Amino acid sequence: MKEIISVKNLEKSYKGNKVIKGVSFGINKGEILCFLGPNGAGKSTTINILTGALAYEAGEITYNGRKIRKGDREFKQKLGVVPQDLALYEDITAEQNLCFFASLYGLKGRELNEKTAMALEFAGLSDRAKDKVKTFSGGMKRRLNIACAIAHTPEILIMDEPTVGIDPQSRNHILSSVKKMKDQGMTIIYTTHYMEEVEEISTRIIIMDKGQIIASGSKETLQEKFVNSKKIIIEVDDAELVYVKDFYSVEGVKKASMKDNKLEITVLTGVENLDKLISILMDRSVKIHNVTSQAANLETMFLNLTGRNLRD
Repeated sequence: MKEIISVKNLEKSYKGNKVIKGVSFGINKGEILCFLGPNGAGKSTTINILTGALAYEAGEITYNGRKIRKGDREFKQKLGVVPQDLALYEDITAEQNLCFFASLYGLKGRELNEKTAMALEFAGLSDRAKDKVKTFSGGMKRRLNIACAIAHTPEILIMDEPTVGIDPQSRNHILSSVKKMKDQGMTIIYTTHYMEEVEEISTRIIIMDKGQIIASGSKETLQEKFVNSKKIIIEVDDAELVYVKDFYSVEGVKKASMKDNKLEITVLTGVENLDKLISILMDRSVKIHNVTSQAANLETMFLNLTGRNLRD
């Protein structure tokens, strides 16, 4: 994929406190690049610098080889921005909101009407076009927020925590929409602290903590590089015959627990010793129904990298 945005050695401070510390990364055309990290990691600050909302003290940002700075109007025309805080006018209709924001990008007349209608349809809000935004649920407002950002068909869409505080149905609609926009050729930069969203939509991931990038790559690459364990799940009868402590004698076992007839054993990758685990159960005459393995997820990887959970 072609790199369209390059960020090198970016630095930003607030009141003498450095919040972005030498951050460098590239953004490829047509990908979903997810920024993952806890609150205060520097995700939103990095995004606000990219959108031109914030200046930066050091570093360089280029778009297709051209240097960009705060307030670059040509670059802004290429962007659609979905802010973390809703940017909507509550006392006018959904359609009027869309027309207003799209007109800021020079849309007018027939093109404005057509693209407004398309954005409303994409957000699943065509039937509420004439309703005032103050009558909308939180999820509907989030979807309208996205519609306002894409009405001018931007090349790059920046989404900062777009699913905060909404219901599961609206979240699923938004995630489905993100994948659909990617399939249509849009480049998407997406920040979140929800691991499951990153698992579902990301092409590539950047993990930030304390103003720095601590890892980047595809989900598969990161898991292979930073996750050193997997989980083996054994469904059994006669759970009372299982003694969890027995499994700690097997090489590679890090943790074992029993819950609702499911024995969960965390083992080092490459040192599963499944035959020995099964042998322990058979020696106790435990009937085995099913055995599955589960790769450690991004939550485990984040814990390995930072020593803390994502939401700490």
